[in-house]
Amino acid sequence: MRYGITTIAKGNMHIDLQRRMILTGVAALAAVAIAEIAPAQSRPILVFAAASLKTALDAVAVKWRGETGRQATISYAASSVLAKQVENGAPADLFISADREWMDYLQERTLIDPKTRIDMFGNALVLIAPAGSRLTVAIAPGFPLAALIGAGRLAMADPAGVPAGRYGKAALTTLGVWPAVANRIAAAENVRAALVLVARGEAPLGIVYKTDAAVEPAVKIIASFPPDSHPPIVYPLALTLSASPDAAIFAAYLRGTVARAMFEAQGFTVLDRAQ
Repeated sequence: MRYGITTIAKGNMHIDLQRRMILTGVAALAAVAIAEIAPAQSRPILVFAAASLKTALDAVAVKWRGETGRQATISYAASSVLAKQVENGAPADLFISADREWMDYLQERTLIDPKTRIDMFGNALVLIAPAGSRLTVAIAPGFPLAALIGAGRLAMADPAGVPAGRYGKAALTTLGVWPAVANRIAAAENVRAALVLVARGEAPLGIVYKTDAAVEPAVKIIASFPPDSHPPIVYPLALTLSASPDAAIFAAYLRGTVARAMFEAQGFTVLDRAQ
């Protein structure tokens, strides 16, 4: 009898062990399934955005996260740099350029969804100086920009490819003063870097967007460029072909009332015209 009881006990222990192994296996499979699903649902979207959008777009992303619980990771740089990164396989979900040309560049290479492309924002171009500067000028054809620079340099985004630099070069060319300053440019990697050069007093003058000057107390606007001296400053937005569903939701949020008001408060003009 004692042998029988032992046998039964061992049999029960074996059954319990099998049950535990089965339950453990099920739990492990469930954990794997959850681990595979959760990242897809919670992965932060990756936004590539022109450097000049940083102040406004950071604030909008914080607002969006507070309202939805979703997160947007934003990488800022010159539009030219970002477009090249997308071309080279960077996993961006959403691209916001500071000009149409770099969005065209990606569209021509079939790297964005053209149905989602929208002209979102407009901006203005200004001439800035350090906050303590006493320089004054009226921008007009032939204005004495070279004399105002003196022995220094004119800070601006690289006119060879960065949108702010290209707008600036176009304006100076239209006004007839580009030849006098072409070899006296402090070419920065993006417009925010040009802003820093003036804010630190490393350049006596700079060309930036109006919205950039507005967020830097160490500089002041001494003149605005006539809108007809350069191509319209337009920021198009589009989803990439590999965009996650959350990217479309965030793009829609950028077009909403709350985000519009936040961009306008930073000095942007909201355009929102579908291509």
